[in-house]
This record gives sequence, structure tokens and C-alpha cells, in this order.
Amino acid sequence: MTGPTPKTGPEPERRPGRNSGPKSGRVPALAHRLQDLLFRGLLALIMALPYERRVPLMGWLMARLIAPLAGYNRRIRANVALVRPDMTEAEIRALCRAVPDNLGRTVAEIYSGRDFTDRIARVTPTGPGLAALDAAQAEGRPVILVSGHFGNYDAFRAAMAQRVGALGALYRPMNNPFFNAHYVRAMSGIAEPMFARGRRGLAQMVKFLRQGNVVALLSDQHVGKGTLLDFLGKPAPSALSAAEMALKYNAVLIPVYGIRQPDGLSFRVELESPIPHSDPVTMMQAASDSLAAQIEKHPEQWLWVHRRWKPERRAGK
Repeated sequence: MTGPTPKTGPEPERRPGRNSGPKSGRVPALAHRLQDLLFRGLLALIMALPYERRVPLMGWLMARLIAPLAGYNRRIRANVALVRPDMTEAEIRALCRAVPDNLGRTVAEIYSGRDFTDRIARVTPTGPGLAALDAAQAEGRPVILVSGHFGNYDAFRAAMAQRVGALGALYRPMNNPFFNAHYVRAMSGIAEPMFARGRRGLAQMVKFLRQGNVVALLSDQHVGKGTLLDFLGKPAPSALSAAEMALKYNAVLIPVYGIRQPDGLSFRVELESPIPHSDPVTMMQAASDSLAAQIEKHPEQWLWVHRRWKPERRAGK
């Protein structure tokens, strides 16, 4: 599980050079602190508003101000050109508004705490995977919920946590450590435990899973040395870890989505049929196909800002 902002991951290792020395680390740290102060100032103003106003306002600000400045529209257009060259200019422009709007709404919802989780408590999850989840829980069998950066993935986490209790998630720490600290706190307020991506966090998550618990993973991130799986018609380097763990620990692997509804504030939480155990590639291709089908139905709800197909983009394909 990772945050809604696309710039996630550990800081790159810095090599010694002309600019290395005592001052070299101060500029990034200062920039990170200033970015965090600006974000928290904006967030404080937004959070002072009633929920029904703060969520759409954050979406508007992300779509109209932040996304153009951050270059999100360029990334959206590049990804669309790669996998959906048939999309019209009007459709692309609409996507460049809708995708950041959904991202902004998601950020506001995550930071809304009880205002958000109390709303999700009124949502009744649906889909054939719900019975499989309940059966696994009754048997004490582990469950892996697999999803993507679609809709609001913390909506399904909130709904599932209220159903099963503790719900683990693996997240990738943000580049900005100041931002990361309060962002993890916000996510932990929705469901926990949270496990930081890395050897230690993975070991903790596996231990939690083996105890018969439920964990949530997002499978649509670029993995540099991952296995190439088809995603929206193009090969995308992908992790097989969710399927590998499902096979190793006899866990049920269930695709799940928090689908934003037309009012922009409510959600439908849908659990699809469990992915049958076979081999990791086949299973994760099924997970990829499941997410792709949701994107085809609701393209504006996927985070097209992701650099999901980096090798093909660099090759100019």
C-alpha cells in the first residue's frame, strides 16, 4: 500500500562529488520542510471546512492549481498516448481534470479521519469475494486483498477494517520525511497495522499474515526488475509477491476496489471473486486484468500520473 502522491520511494543514494560535503544535505532537507509547511498550511485551511465542502475543494485545487504546476498533466498525456492512442483530445482534457480531482479528494478524505471512516461505516461491501473473505476468516486462513491506485483505496481499507478488525498494509515511504510522518499517522487512523516497505517491514507483514490475518497490497506500481505483465495492452514490470505469498501461506487472494460514486463523496466497495491458486505469473496477470477492467469502466479513477510503463516510455514506443 502506498500513498496517493506519485513521488514515493526511498531517497536515492548520493554519490560524492564537487557538491558533496556538510551543506549538500541541507538544501533537500530545507526544501522538504518548506514543502511540508505549505502542505500543512493548506490542509489546515481545508480541514476547517465541513466535510462536504473540503473534499471537492481539495479536488478542485489539485486539478486546477497543483497538477499543472507539478507536471501531472504531461504524465497523464504520455501514458494515455501509450495505451489509449484512440482517445480524443476532449477526452484527454477531461481526464487531465478528473484524475487530479480524484487524487485531491482522496488526500482530503485520508486526512479527514473519523469524518471519513464514519461515512465508510455506512457502506455495505458487495461482490462474490465477500463470502470468500468471511469463510477464510472463519477458518483462520490468511487473506490478501489486492488492488491498485484506483478510486480511493483507503475506502476499501476502512470498510474491510470495520469488518475484520486489524488489517495490515505495506506502504512505500514518501521521499519527504516530514510529510511521510503525518501521512502515515493519517493512514494508520483508517486501518492498521502499517508496514514500511523494506526487509524489516516485509518480515513483519508476513508474520502478521501467517497468523491468519488480512493484508492489503497495491499491485500497479512499476517494479524495476519485475516480471513483465500485460497492463492495459502494454507490458509493465510488476511484482509477483502477492501471489507468491498467497501460494506459500495458503492465503485467499481477492481483488477489491473502493469505487467513487457520481456524487464525488460516497463509495461502493466491491470484492471480486478470489483468484484461483495456480502460479505467480498467472495469478498476478489475473489481478492486473481485474484492475484494467475497472479502469476501462472508470478511467478517471485510476492514477494515470504513475510512470507505470517506464521502459516503453524511454524507448519511445
